[in-house]
Amino acid sequence: MTTKNEIAAIVAGETGMTKADAAAAVNATIDAIAGSLIAGIKVQIAGLGVFGVKATAARQGRNPRTGDTVQIAAGKKITFKPGADLKARL
Repeated sequence: MTTKNEIAAIVAGETGMTKADAAAAVNATIDAIAGSLIAGIKVQIAGLGVFGVKATAARQGRNPRTGDTVQIAAGKKITFKPGADLKARL
């Protein structure tokens, strides 16, 4: 697994930025992606893929410990569809 700090270190090494500036750029990028998703806007990054938000319907679930049926509320989940370039590189 790669962490935000490791990504910032890679960005700093490849661009010549300081680690602090690279960390700020990585944080700003993540904040921009999160802000768009919260607003319901898809985020398409060329060479990587598309992030989106999908609504999930309310449904019945089961408590695995007791076996009781529980109602799971409707919600939202983040989706990611990898782009063709990323798929080809895997």
